[in-house]
Amino acid sequence: MRDMTVTDATVTASKFSAQGVDVFYGDTHAIKGVDVEIPDNTVTAFIGPSGCGKSTFLRCLNRMNDTIDTARVTGTILLDNEDIHAPGVDPVQLRAKVGMVFQKPNPFPKSIYDNVAYGPRIHGLARNKAELDEIVETSLRRAALWEEVKDRLAAPGTGLSGGQQQRLCIARAIATGPEVLLMDEPCSALDPIATAQVEQLIDELRSRFSVVIVTHSMAQASRVSQRTAFFHLGELVEIGDTEHIFTTPSDPRTESYITGRIG
Repeated sequence: MRDMTVTDATVTASKFSAQGVDVFYGDTHAIKGVDVEIPDNTVTAFIGPSGCGKSTFLRCLNRMNDTIDTARVTGTILLDNEDIHAPGVDPVQLRAKVGMVFQKPNPFPKSIYDNVAYGPRIHGLARNKAELDEIVETSLRRAALWEEVKDRLAAPGTGLSGGQQQRLCIARAIATGPEVLLMDEPCSALDPIATAQVEQLIDELRSRFSVVIVTHSMAQASRVSQRTAFFHLGELVEIGDTEHIFTTPSDPRTESYITGRIG
């Protein structure tokens, strides 16, 4: 696997650094020796055929695989040069720092306000109602949803449209003040208009966060990301500048996927 890090103009300081990461589900070797640097203030897209390991690796970054009984993760993953598997690292606190947005919008069966306020409440991020109100408004504004819901914050989040629900989930994810946003095919359940809104939001969010997105859409990866990683059969085949990956990939497997010959 060749990493184009040295020549990429888009690369900034690494937020995540992974070395020799393997993931096993029972006897199944799902991820094989992944080495990768994920920069800050950048959108990094993971692409590859279904079942190639891209979502599995994404879940390594906030230890979501810990919730699967048969999963075993080896290797080293550093967040800001600190090992996320070190003794004393609380996965709950890690997930406050590394937010996640899932494939299907999954708002809590609570009000719009309480969906966003939930994380700040359990992590003690607001000392009073005024501070909590400010966090909720700021998060909804950053998720480009405030103007649409500011007059109905007490209404159930489940009553919003699909695209609004996904932006509510993004607001919920950023309300705890994370530094990284993981997105696992966040637009696959949305219509084209809602997809365009979320893609625009992703582009705006990278000024504040490191964003990692798994997508089945190569067109989406080319639109929203500055860096692209291609996974195949559990291996990270190639990572580099998005334009480079899509126009002059270094590995023939990447070219075969981009041109539709595998996948």
